[in-house]
Amino acid sequence: MPTAPRFVRARRALVAVLLSGALLSTTAACGGDDSQSMATTADEHATPSASASFEKQKLAKTRFVANAGLAAGATYQWIVKPYRAGKFKKGADGRTFALVKAGLAGAFTYNRLKAAVNNAKGDPLLSKAVAPLSAGIESLKGLGTKLRKGDATDGDVGAFEGVINSVKEAGKSAGAEVVDKVPSASQLSGG
Repeated sequence: MPTAPRFVRARRALVAVLLSGALLSTTAACGGDDSQSMATTADEHATPSASASFEKQKLAKTRFVANAGLAAGATYQWIVKPYRAGKFKKGADGRTFALVKAGLAGAFTYNRLKAAVNNAKGDPLLSKAVAPLSAGIESLKGLGTKLRKGDATDGDVGAFEGVINSVKEAGKSAGAEVVDKVPSASQLSGG
């Protein structure tokens, strides 16, 4: 009789491993950049058609709007708004918490803007509009750390705001209007 409980435990462990593997593979397949490469591979084997090209461009704009919207929302909610309220100044109530959130928001914003630029490559008009912004986006790379340490200046916060406004304008000029969307705390901490 002792073999039956071992068999049940072994079977449960096997099911758990299989479900975990399935969950990880679907999560990776649904992730930002990985899903594009998988879609590209699938598209390469299909016969190109006008509707497939239209769908690819439509998805590129949709992904661009989603990523840029999250970046804009994080920037305004956790960088610009607290900075203007004086939350980053020495001695301010909740300063440490505000700085940590701003640091996370800075890294998140940089990550989402890079993804948005990558998404824009799927649409010729959007790609042309966003291409000149790459240097500005790249300049944000280390500002998240600077915010977290409390070393941010007016210029640093202005850089975030300026890049976000430029991305919004570029999207609007290409027919992909970006609307601020504040990410959840789990999205922010997950990057």
